[in-house]
Amino acid sequence: MALLKIVLFLSCVYVTAAEVPVVKLNDGTEMPVLALGTWLGMGGKPKGAEIEQAVLWALDAGYTHIDTAFAYKIEDQVGRALGKKFAEGLKREDVYITTKLFNDAHARDAVVPTLRKSLKNLNLDYVDMYLIHWPVGQFANGSYDLTDYLDTWQGMIEAKSLGLTKSIGVSNFNEEQINRLLDHGLEKPAALQVELNLNLQQPALLLYCKKQEIAVMSYTPFGSLFYNKASSDAPPPRIDDPALVSIAYKYNKTVTQINLKYLIDIGAIPLPKSVTKSRIEENINIFDFELSPSDREILKGFDKNFRTVKQTKWLDHPYYPFEKN
Repeated sequence: MALLKIVLFLSCVYVTAAEVPVVKLNDGTEMPVLALGTWLGMGGKPKGAEIEQAVLWALDAGYTHIDTAFAYKIEDQVGRALGKKFAEGLKREDVYITTKLFNDAHARDAVVPTLRKSLKNLNLDYVDMYLIHWPVGQFANGSYDLTDYLDTWQGMIEAKSLGLTKSIGVSNFNEEQINRLLDHGLEKPAALQVELNLNLQQPALLLYCKKQEIAVMSYTPFGSLFYNKASSDAPPPRIDDPALVSIAYKYNKTVTQINLKYLIDIGAIPLPKSVTKSRIEENINIFDFELSPSDREILKGFDKNFRTVKQTKWLDHPYYPFEKN
């Protein structure tokens, strides 16, 4: 991507020509290490154009990666924002777009038509990354679709071969499920998107993905930092935690900036979401400092293996990916 400045391939760093770091994927393409997340919840289609405006602000602030999904019901807003920026001169190759295949389209022959719907929403000829949103299939009426995700993955491979996506990956898959793809001789996912934050750092999964050269994208990167987002059983820290405040003061940054920088340091690509201009701009301003090893150890100590997004409604599905206790 001509727009990018620093390229990271796992532990290897080299400089190219712009501002946002990228990771080189196992298929040879490059993904920016920070994205604007666009999920506002599953309570129906958002009203207004808050995502469209957020994407415009993000692109103006220097973001080169937008993460969305068919299930979010806002791909059209992302598409309108992109259309406006393309009209102003933004080149398609200078912005990275990730979207996802939802649970109701797991049949192998449903993948390509569903991606075409996303492309129409986004007003694009291709996306840069297409992910299986969950290994769990579910029909629109709520009943389970027991399609083997191996078949779904075959459809993803076909979508890539048609040039509808540059790369393919998975989301909310566990190590065993990824290994099953590989054991069947299928194309290795280029990326895995999972929940990662201070309370859920998943070091074993990160190590596995590093060995496999699979990039790890981090949704819900702030976890339970904010009081209004934290469940009653969520462990600390919160946004006013003294240790976090002290680290933030040391670097003249905010607690959320420290949080995002730490996730990048441990090998993740965070996807912070916001519809507030100042916060969108704040979240990208994290590439001008380095956390000390001692500060990273403090942040590491907050890992409690606490999952924010459990989706226990799918607990009895045979492909439910998380721990069941």
